[in-house]
Amino acid sequence: MNGTTVGVGLGGFRSCPHGPQLARASFQNHERRSATRLDASIRAKTNGMSAPLRSGLRAVPRSIWAIGFVSMFMDVSSEMIHSLLPVFLVTGLGASVALVGLLEGVAEATASITRVFSGWLSDRLGHRKWLAVAGYGLGALTKPIFPLAVTPFEVFGARFADRVGKGIRGAPRDALVADIAPPGIRGAAFGLRQSLDTIGAFAGPLVAMGLMFVLAGDIRAVFAWAVVPAALAVVVLIFAVQEPRPVDGVRHPRPPIRWIDVLAMGGAFWSVVALGVVFTMARFSEAFLVLRAQDVGLAIALVPVVMVVMNVVYSVVAAPAGSLSDRMGRRWLLILGLAILIAADMVLAFVATIPGVLIGVALWGLHMGLTQGLLAALVVDTAPSHMRGTAFGLFNLASGVTLLAASVVAGLLWSRMGPETTFLAGAVFALLATAGLVSMVSRRPGGGTAAL
Repeated sequence: MNGTTVGVGLGGFRSCPHGPQLARASFQNHERRSATRLDASIRAKTNGMSAPLRSGLRAVPRSIWAIGFVSMFMDVSSEMIHSLLPVFLVTGLGASVALVGLLEGVAEATASITRVFSGWLSDRLGHRKWLAVAGYGLGALTKPIFPLAVTPFEVFGARFADRVGKGIRGAPRDALVADIAPPGIRGAAFGLRQSLDTIGAFAGPLVAMGLMFVLAGDIRAVFAWAVVPAALAVVVLIFAVQEPRPVDGVRHPRPPIRWIDVLAMGGAFWSVVALGVVFTMARFSEAFLVLRAQDVGLAIALVPVVMVVMNVVYSVVAAPAGSLSDRMGRRWLLILGLAILIAADMVLAFVATIPGVLIGVALWGLHMGLTQGLLAALVVDTAPSHMRGTAFGLFNLASGVTLLAASVVAGLLWSRMGPETTFLAGAVFALLATAGLVSMVSRRPGGGTAAL
């Protein structure tokens, strides 16, 4: 429809009593249709989507692949440190397991609180990429602190700053993926990003193990090498990721966040937030997996194999699970993931051998692969498109505060009653989460859980 046709159509309403209102409605509908077509055209040109008939991972735009590789490089760096950090704190710096739980919980909660503001700011600016660059850059700058630390408090400071960087980048990065990905392949896009992220998460511990042998068990030297992949992540993000340009009249920066905006998210979104909370309470920090492996006798140089096993399974499962959820829905995959988490906790509690711990860790990774990408996709499914950054920030805030509580409780239980009690408590929370999810998805369509 061109401008002349619109003018003729408006003129035809003049003799009607409701002509002005109908004319305005017709014009607004035309504007929306034109903006939608223009937005789709820009996305196609920006992201190389020249074959709309493609599906699954083949349809994922190049910029999302680049974001995935950014996550992969940063996770290589982070896991080179984190796969050894709990043991370094306990055996090298004299920290208690309860202190490790507190440190991990506070670090993740800090990241989650920061995500609220970074997500809102990305909505306000209408741009995501450079906030993500700032977050990844801060994470890279913290890496040299770990090999120089001489007390747990210095590690705490570095970990705190690193998680602030994660908080700054997390919500804008996820919202950027949502902006780039067409609605029909969101599960595949988030699954791919998560899968590449997890490849980095198991490659990092492998590199750490190799360096432990080459460097004769010098954990500080391994930490020093983690600077290299962190720098690569920042470079790839700057030069390989293209952000879609906002379309005039379609995408505007948001005003400052207001409670009315938060409440306007709707019941479906808040149901997803509640779901994320119960999932997180059932799944405390992975630092306890590393400590459990050492507890049953795994040598310090081989401790990173725990994160390798977990993340290999995680990375293999995440992308197929995302694609499958696009076709069959997300609810039953989430329930299956919780059932597997219960099994993982039971194995970790009662099978106190190295093979038993590795089986439990593999089940833990299977749970993560089945659930984490799906939760991100559910946030996109239920949140208004113009507030996606804010939505991810709110979701991650709730999950992060819950992770603080879960990790603190896990550390205290470990210190006072042993590792078996810690994992049994996790199984109980997972069972309660499963019951709650089954109850939620059994409600009639049209309720707050319709998106599930």
